[in-house]
Amino acid sequence: VQLVESGGGLVQPGGSLRLSCAASGITSDYYAIGWFRQAPGKEREGVSCISSSTGSTYYADFVKGRFTISRDNAKNTVYLQMNNLKPEDTAVYYCAADSFPIMLAVGWHTADDYDYWGQGTLVTVSS
Repeated sequence: VQLVESGGGLVQPGGSLRLSCAASGITSDYYAIGWFRQAPGKEREGVSCISSSTGSTYYADFVKGRFTISRDNAKNTVYLQMNNLKPEDTAVYYCAADSFPIMLAVGWHTADDYDYWGQGTLVTVSS
């Protein structure tokens, strides 16, 4: 399984970015893709998640109303649309695949549940 993130960059506060996570090698029809982020000196935290089978989505409270996760199954790609970005959103963003998701509503943000990780893409929000 390979996950490749793209779309990071430098943006001013209030601006927008769209991250992409291109997945390959996933054979299961039932998996989840999560977005995590890690800022310097901080622990990795869950941002959002989407189920491949149901399309159910989950968000951390600190991004609700600003970020939107979506999927294009034909392209095996998951997107994270990030609007109204704040300086505190600055971090390396990772996408990850959970090949055997259980009770996503409760545990989607648990990094240890994810089996595969991308290399990360840096998002910097600064004026």
